[in-house]
Amino acid sequence: MVGSVESATVVVEDGFSKSKKWTLLSQPAEALPEEIPVESFKTILPGLVNGQSEEAEKDVVVEQTKNFVLGKNIHGTCLEITEPEMDDDVTGDRDAYMAGILARYRKTLVEKTKFHLGYPYNLDFDYGALSQLQHFSINNLGDPFIESNYGVHSRQFEVGVLDWFARLWELEKEEYWGYITNCGTEGNLHGILVGREVLPDGILYASRDSHYSVFKAARMYRMEAVKVDTLLSGEIDCADFERKLTERKDKPAILNVNIGTTVKGAVDDLDLVLKTLEKVGYTEDRFYIHVDGALFGLMMPFVRRAPKVTFKKPIGSVSVSGHKFVGCPMPCGVQITRMKHINVLSRNVEYLASRDATIMGSRNGHAPIFLWYTLNRKGYRGFQKEVQRCLRNAYYLKERLREANVGVLLNELSSTVVFERPLDEAFILKWQLACQGKIAHAVVMPSVTVEKLDDFVEELIEVRNRAFPDGDVVVPCIVEEVGPENCACSVHRDISSPKSPKEERKHFSSSNS
Repeated sequence: MVGSVESATVVVEDGFSKSKKWTLLSQPAEALPEEIPVESFKTILPGLVNGQSEEAEKDVVVEQTKNFVLGKNIHGTCLEITEPEMDDDVTGDRDAYMAGILARYRKTLVEKTKFHLGYPYNLDFDYGALSQLQHFSINNLGDPFIESNYGVHSRQFEVGVLDWFARLWELEKEEYWGYITNCGTEGNLHGILVGREVLPDGILYASRDSHYSVFKAARMYRMEAVKVDTLLSGEIDCADFERKLTERKDKPAILNVNIGTTVKGAVDDLDLVLKTLEKVGYTEDRFYIHVDGALFGLMMPFVRRAPKVTFKKPIGSVSVSGHKFVGCPMPCGVQITRMKHINVLSRNVEYLASRDATIMGSRNGHAPIFLWYTLNRKGYRGFQKEVQRCLRNAYYLKERLREANVGVLLNELSSTVVFERPLDEAFILKWQLACQGKIAHAVVMPSVTVEKLDDFVEELIEVRNRAFPDGDVVVPCIVEEVGPENCACSVHRDISSPKSPKEERKHFSSSNS
């Protein structure tokens, strides 16, 4: 029966949960079964896309697993909270129920981890030795370098980690300040906030390929922001930067520099950025540079012949994520800035008997211990070996894809392999690929093995062949995203003819020798 309803309830069961309800107001509704698989349901929602006609906005049908439409997707599962029965203390039914839920959830995590390829997280870690600390509420509130009234903290571990990173980026102990953040976004928010405090009327410049948190910072701080064009590689276009900087040279510049962009893994040329600032007439007191090194900021120091990110150059701050290349069970990050800058931002807080200079108040005190543990176990040499293995495996994946006639791009200083977006959305979901328009990417981390890459490529080829049962495979053109030499469509195939594996290995060796 189809008609206008005031409300309707959809019940979904996915093995973990039941009774997730949505209310659909004043929409034509079709009778739904009481229980339907989450993989196949469709939901009728109000039109939310600007520019649609009134007629088109009346009914917008979203198919959950096939089309991702921003602003319209809803999460279809819920582990609801229910009240314990009166005799639960005696029967133990509640504990048994929760144990079953967690056991099935763990099984799901194990399965998802097998096919984790599109996001830059290192899943290869073992922190069993730290399980003895899970019973403590460890909170590093306040300034890491100032002892507060709260005693259950891990600031001694935090400062040890910060010292390690300060040495990596060549900043003396007495000249730096930093803290362990909750994620890479917080590092960007803090770095740009410091820049804004140092240069209150400064304009924020960032490339179009910068992480969304950079532009979020501009909105939060009510800063004027200018998006700079990028090269095909995803690297900032310094010619466009020069033009836009010249048009506004009466205002100070706050600049975000990327050491590994989100989608293409491109590394902005810091030295060229500095030369551009100098060419336009900016002295060091009129610009502030924050370096977003979320993923590759920790990898690049261990790549031979790679340009250096160092505080010996006139940069203001650097941030990296701790849960990406390092590997950590919870999101975290590291933010380092110059001591002279943090004094502009900080305020004393009597309640804490400390100084407020961070974005967050309470901070995860477990994260610094996890980072400290890994840095001690691996050290510089261990990270260098892992970086080289990631780069080798990324080139291996690139070779396999090109041999399979898949358009593919791999920037020289990156382990992010960009390729044509697969046609099968189920395949994208299975391998958890990050997609943007016509392209997708895989990020080769220490936990990604050659065997996993082989499985991925073989399944990708199988899925593509199924989409063209007549055998006449149509390769999409992604020349605008990756350039003619990397596109494998029929028009650009001759240009992008793959090198032999021997030639690729020779290229890799020469570029990292």
